[in-house]
Amino acid sequence: MKMKMFVAALFLSLGASSAIAQECNANSSISHEAVRAGNFKDAYAPCMAVLKECPTLKYYTYTDAKKILRALMTEIKDRNNADYQKYFTELMEVFDLQIQYLPQLNQKLKASQQVPAYELLGDKAVDYLQYAPSAKLDEVYAWLKESVDAGKGASKGATLNAFLDISTKKVQADKSHTGQYFQDYMDATKYIEEAIANETKPNTKSYLEALKENFTPIFVSSGVADCESLQAIYGPQVEENKTDSVVLQKALNVLKLMRCTDSEAYYAASDYMYRIKPTADAAIGVGYMYIKKEQYEKAMPYIDEALAMETDNAKKAEMAYLAAASLSGAKKYSQARKYCYDALKYNENFGNAYILLANLYAASPNWSNEGALNRCTYFVCIDKLQRAKNVDPSVAEKANELIATYSRYTPEAKDLFMLGYKPGDRVTVGGWIGESTTIR
Repeated sequence: MKMKMFVAALFLSLGASSAIAQECNANSSISHEAVRAGNFKDAYAPCMAVLKECPTLKYYTYTDAKKILRALMTEIKDRNNADYQKYFTELMEVFDLQIQYLPQLNQKLKASQQVPAYELLGDKAVDYLQYAPSAKLDEVYAWLKESVDAGKGASKGATLNAFLDISTKKVQADKSHTGQYFQDYMDATKYIEEAIANETKPNTKSYLEALKENFTPIFVSSGVADCESLQAIYGPQVEENKTDSVVLQKALNVLKLMRCTDSEAYYAASDYMYRIKPTADAAIGVGYMYIKKEQYEKAMPYIDEALAMETDNAKKAEMAYLAAASLSGAKKYSQARKYCYDALKYNENFGNAYILLANLYAASPNWSNEGALNRCTYFVCIDKLQRAKNVDPSVAEKANELIATYSRYTPEAKDLFMLGYKPGDRVTVGGWIGESTTIR
């Protein structure tokens, strides 16, 4: 008797399951066709029914559900409207359900089409920001950070952009988020660069590059990206972690990025890092530190070591230029000139290096007992400035301003004539400069 009842119950159960499956298939077909036709109102009920009764039936059910709910929300202007809030809640639930059943749903797709959970979480956060009646920063930031930490360079551009944007809003609301904010910026920048490098589709690559261009303005607009605040954050961190190369390198990365290489935190991080691992970044920082202390003989070997270790010519050029600028500030003009030419060796189109050369020569024009010959130094300055704007149009305005300034100090023809020189003649500016120029 019990066996008969069990068999009967089993058949009833199978029959019910079959009926539900048939109904789900019918609703799936109806809703999918309605979505394809753009009839989202008619698609809504059958699609929701499929999600409730048969959540693993079709992968496209979730894609359709999102399209439906977004479309229905778009039609409602008032985000406080009860229907709008209902649709928004359901949209979030659709993402949660999709993540819950993702292993089963991915089995219905080709390997190349399968979607990782972190991507869906990022998409959820992006939709939340676009449609939420009122956004909760901490909640959406947690979703985005989890997504980005998992996806890294495989993260979508929209997710990375939203992550940096929300982290910026968090730090503007709460300055205790500052340290994490700097790390978020570094991570987002690194990951979008990886995404750009790995992208093969031209349109997508252009889209990612456009997003990346906005990252620095977003960072600068945060209100916390200044050297004083960085010193306050990283100064204690560096001292507390002087044997931790990971912490020290992160500090160096941020401080260099923000051009805070004249801060005690930067010098200390470089010094401690060099003791642990003498990298090019660490060596150049130690060199700058000794320049700051006016211990120039100690500084030069570190700078030279950094240039020898670094393999990227663009970075070598920047290192050499910054060393030259530091030495210029200390009035070590001949040494500064040496590093200017080093910078130009690594980047022949480095306009600012030529401008710095011009300013070095202008700062030390007196090499002769004849005032007219001393003023020929400014011809050399103008030569360098002309070269600067020829190789690097981005510095043309700055170069032209300096040309106008230094042109006022060039010698008069009559004064040079008395010394046996006329326009078109070549003259060698002596002293430590030792460069020839043409008299105008």
